[in-house]
Amino acid sequence: MMEFYSSSDTCQHPPANPQVAHTTSRVSPWLSPLAYLLGRHCLLPLFFGQIRITGQKNIPTTGPVILAPTHRARWDALLVPYATACLRKQDLRFMVTIDECQGLQGWFVQRLGGFPVNSKHPSIRTLRHGVELLQQHKTLVIFPEGNIFRDGQVHQLKPGIARLALSAESSYSGLGVKIIPIGINYSQPYPSWGTDVSIDIGSPIRVTDYMSGCIKQDAKSITSDLAKALQQLSHQETKVTNHAFAEITNS
Repeated sequence: MMEFYSSSDTCQHPPANPQVAHTTSRVSPWLSPLAYLLGRHCLLPLFFGQIRITGQKNIPTTGPVILAPTHRARWDALLVPYATACLRKQDLRFMVTIDECQGLQGWFVQRLGGFPVNSKHPSIRTLRHGVELLQQHKTLVIFPEGNIFRDGQVHQLKPGIARLALSAESSYSGLGVKIIPIGINYSQPYPSWGTDVSIDIGSPIRVTDYMSGCIKQDAKSITSDLAKALQQLSHQETKVTNHAFAEITNS
């Protein structure tokens, strides 16, 4: 996800709602529960060795939330709902690249809450739909690194996630948007059968704490703190074999 506003150094306000075509997302009433059921009880437990999760208490049960995971493999999109959906008790909405909405994969993605963003030329339509979802107290998943990185390091975050959160918060007083950093760590760079995985959920970043009136500076501060949180969570992999995660274990 790329910048939604220009890169000038002046303070900016969120853009007004222009008359543009509308981006939408939807969740199939039959495919979604089936996918969650098969993923949680069949696919993921059979494929992975151990799935260990910490920090579930950091997931708010109500209110608008952006889940911001590190991106280490395509499995991430299945593991995030595995770790969080039962707490929020609602379907997740995913902001994904246009490429992920093509072909058979795209058919499933777009019926499981995914909606596309052009990472090279992001449009105001995508921003507006993300804001609308947060105004409706939905759970939005955005991978802030943009791409998959398998070196275990947190790469430069895209500023769009912070700017979307600020735009939503400023659109409705007291909305209470929270960004939840999530570190996903695999025991090997390319997950295969029997790979262990740890999912570490960090403390919420409260968007209202960053609203000074200068959206460019506020976005920089949120992005910086989110990066620091993800860096801390991304180093949990060294504890996979000697730390009692066990808030959820593969059973």
